[in-house]
Amino acid sequence: MKKLSLLMDNCTSGGCGAKIGAGELSKLLSEINVFHDKNLLVGFDSSDDAAVYKIDEKSSIVTTADFFPPMVNDPKTFGRIAAVNALSDVYAMGGKPITALNLVCFPQTMDLSILKEILTGGAEKVAEASAALAGGHSIYDKEPKYGLAVTGIVANNSIIRNNTPQLGHRLILTKPLGTGIIMAALRVDEADDTAVSKAVASMERLNRYAAEKMYGFNISACTDITGFGLLAHALEMAGNKVSLKLHAEEIPYFAEAFEYAAEFLITSAGQRNRNHLEGTADVSNLSFPMQELVFDPQTSGGLLICVAPEQSADLLSAIQSDDPAAKIIGEVIGRENHVIVF
Repeated sequence: MKKLSLLMDNCTSGGCGAKIGAGELSKLLSEINVFHDKNLLVGFDSSDDAAVYKIDEKSSIVTTADFFPPMVNDPKTFGRIAAVNALSDVYAMGGKPITALNLVCFPQTMDLSILKEILTGGAEKVAEASAALAGGHSIYDKEPKYGLAVTGIVANNSIIRNNTPQLGHRLILTKPLGTGIIMAALRVDEADDTAVSKAVASMERLNRYAAEKMYGFNISACTDITGFGLLAHALEMAGNKVSLKLHAEEIPYFAEAFEYAAEFLITSAGQRNRNHLEGTADVSNLSFPMQELVFDPQTSGGLLICVAPEQSADLLSAIQSDDPAAKIIGEVIGRENHVIVF
């Protein structure tokens, strides 16, 4: 058991909760001058999930990178979760992953057999995504970190942006919220084994299956919910033209996460998200645990899909065949005082 305890023992944070805050990051990026290429259809100017570069009149490549410290002690499980999380950005853009490169930071003092298990778990999920694991890069570091750089392909007429929602379109969330809170409880030995098992199963599940259901539907926007939490990603989706009305009673979440939040087992990243959303979302009508759930940083969270209202029930039914927790949680409305409305 000592071997397995090394992963979280060597980290001060884990999963997408380790991300730099959305407000801090957007300010930094806005001050950077970059070379503009007409074939770069999606860059970091829109805070989208991945970059999209046009290669010809029919197709574009989708490229992204994601890595983080472990949020679980089992190395293979960590590898699976980190890989699924990285692959998710390509699915959110409407693309199909084709290659992946390992990104590894690993302490010299740790047993290399642990790294082998991490890489094995990641390779399993890359294979499940029908992508090719093509190499990678590794360095020694004080804390273990793992993820992928992923390249995908997408038809030019099938690119899905995160910030182009259409008025009246419905919002579908494909996975429950609360993984950040549950893993924070695990870090202080307060998480129930059942809760951890549920969270791990969700984090290990590829968004491929929900994304494939989107083909043939009128999808105006999509993003995956990760470290910025549901509301900050919803804020990016709304942009500066519309508001999103969310129905709190319809938002799926892990019951155990609600209970932990009520006991103030919450995350610092969740508080950064709360601060970032101040003035753009009024959560005063929500209970404190529900507030924490909508701010909670998700590791390998679900997709937030914006679909035409007349197609929303059919798309939800299709997604629920593989992801039964999925729900319609809101709609796109005209701009109001708050970007996110409950």
